[in-house]
Parts: sequence; structure tokens; C-alpha cells
Amino acid sequence: MGAPALLARISKLLVLSYVLDWVFIIAVALFGYAFYKQTPNQHPFSLSDPGISYPYTEHETVTTSTLILVSVLAPAAIVLIGALAIVPGTAAQADTKPSKSQTLRRKLWEWNAGWMGLGVALAGVWMSTQGLKVLIGKPRPDLLARCNPNLDDIATYAVGGLGDKLSGAATLVSYQICQDQSSLVTIDGFSSFPSGHSSFSFSGLGYLTLWLCAKFSVGFPYLPSYPVEGDNYKEENSVRRRGAAPPVPLMVITFVPTATAFFIAASRWFNYRHHGFDIIFGSLMGMFFAWIGFNMYHLPIRRGAGWAWGPRARRRAFIRGIGFPSSLGIDSWAYKRSDPTNGQSEIDIENGNGNINGHGHSDVNGHSNGHTNENESLPMQAWPMRSPVSPLPERPQVV
Repeated sequence: MGAPALLARISKLLVLSYVLDWVFIIAVALFGYAFYKQTPNQHPFSLSDPGISYPYTEHETVTTSTLILVSVLAPAAIVLIGALAIVPGTAAQADTKPSKSQTLRRKLWEWNAGWMGLGVALAGVWMSTQGLKVLIGKPRPDLLARCNPNLDDIATYAVGGLGDKLSGAATLVSYQICQDQSSLVTIDGFSSFPSGHSSFSFSGLGYLTLWLCAKFSVGFPYLPSYPVEGDNYKEENSVRRRGAAPPVPLMVITFVPTATAFFIAASRWFNYRHHGFDIIFGSLMGMFFAWIGFNMYHLPIRRGAGWAWGPRARRRAFIRGIGFPSSLGIDSWAYKRSDPTNGQSEIDIENGNGNINGHGHSDVNGHSNGHTNENESLPMQAWPMRSPVSPLPERPQVV
């Protein structure tokens, strides 16, 4: 099948659905930017609070530009290079060597899926972090050093506390007591929770660690929960031979991004930019969104052979419907129905062929040369299923 004919058969509706996915990812990021431009709520504070009495560090260890370079641009570049350079193409067809165009389509799909997962992780954590910063308005540890409070008229700016009635009690004041009313105080000074450096670094670099683990097969050796083959520990056929730890150099490579994220998060502590809870919470947020972004677009690390999930089916490009009992097989987003009139199924934008759910694959004229259902190709043919009309074995009667 030539390239023009192939492109003509690829569903434009399906392509449009993925374009719309990118539009929504960008829109989420823009919502985060809108939050970023808002003035946060300024939480009242006490002038005697030691938690906000740290000195102001003018030069940060990890600047915002460095954070973007390390947590956004570097993972995006590594995913691009990895998808085009190290992603194998032999799995594009089960029994035949894939063509160059088929291999290229698989690599391009892996690139798209890799970037979409990264985009979901970064856009989601960016919007959530900035939204919480605006809502909470927590003072930074170095707020008083930024603020330069007016100590001659504290009572005018008091908004709470029992300092004027009870000896030794704290008096809470508003941000208006600060003689410096620049954005360094009114906006950045009340943006402590959660730590954006922590959430952003663990989102982008945590996602990169998961992606590298999938591509290099770096995972914990495991056994199925049920010992289907028996737990034999004899040397010649030991259960110990069913798995092994990956090489340490690969483990180092895959976990360097996460170690970098830990360093970035820790720098916010010794730069007096965030409280400990702000850093921990931001780090957990980043891990959460990295986990979502990876698992939405990639097979499990220990069972997925490094591959991303395939594209959706044309009929389910925008919505799958309600009432499906599962997300597998004919219920899945990816299930493709064959055309009973000519034996053709939807063109797969990843592999460039049809009938990817069934045993057969199309020849150059688009005709199926394998065994497919008259109406629909069978998904997950490797999973044996009992026929719904097969009788159940009779239960012996107890006398």
C-alpha cells in the first residue's frame, strides 16, 4: 500500500481527536499560567514567628530557568531521542519483518505517546500547584526579611491574636504592615505552599524515570501471585531462574532523574524558600501526576516490553459509551471493528494496517489473509476464553 493510499485511509476523525488532546493539555497549562499571574491570598502572620524569620537568599541554587531546562526540556529531548533511536520495530508485525515505513510509524507513535504522557504530567501538576499557591497564600520562611515590617504602628495592622490582651501571646498582622509592597512580597512572599520546584521536578523527572525503566526493562523481578508452574527450588529447574535483577549501570541511568528531583527539592529547604511540609507535599504531587501521565499512555513496566499503549479506535475516538463492564477486549478504547463488506478493518495509525485485533493482517490490497470474525476481529486472541454456551461441570452430589 502506497503512502498516499495509506494516508487516505487513516481516520481523520481519529487524528483530530489526538490534536484535540494536545489542545486540552495546552489549555490546562494555560490555566496554570493564569493562576500564576494572580495575586495569592496573603495569610496573616506573626512578627515573632521563627518559621518565617529566615534570611533572604538572593541567588537560588536551582533557578526557574534551570528548573525548566532540567525538568521539561531535558525529559522531552530524551523521550524524542529514545523513541526515534532505541525503540525496536520488530514487534510491529508478529510474523513478518516490518517495512521501514511501518517501523517509522511505530517510532513516531512512541514519540507522540511519550510526549503526551509527559504533557499530562507537567500540565496537571503546573495547574494544581499554581492553583493551590493562590488559594492557600502561605508565607515563605524568609517573609520577614522580604517584608521589612513597620514596627512603629503594629496595632494598625493587627488582624488577630491576643497579643494586646494577654502577655506573651502572638499578634497576627496583615501583609500591609510590610513597607516593601512589591511583587517580591505580595505575590512571591506568599507562595510557599506547595513547592513548585519540588512538584515540577518530580513530575517531569519522575516521569522520565518511569519511561526509562520501561524502555530498558528495569523493574523488580517478580513471580505470579499463583504458582502456576510450581515452586521448584532444585538447581536444574529452580524458580530462582525465572527472573534476575537488571544490571546496576542501567539502574543508575534510570534513577538519575529521580535523584536530580530530590536534589532540586532539597535545595528549596536550604535556600529558605519553603517549609518542609511544602516540599514533601509538592514532591508527592509531582510523583502522583508522573504516575498518571505514564500509566495513561504506557503499558506496565514489568509486562509491557517497553511499549506505549496503541491508539484509540476511530469509532471510539472521542467517547466510548456508558455501561462497558471493563476496559479490555471489545470494551476497550482501542477495539476496531472489521467491515463485513470487504474484509477490511480500520487503518491503524501506529502500524499502518488493519485487523490488528485479530490473527490475520491485510495484504497490499487490503484483503485479510488471516482468520477473523465475520463482523468483528477478535481482540486479545492469546487469552483463552470459555465459550458462553459451554456447559459447566456437574457438581458431585453429597450423599
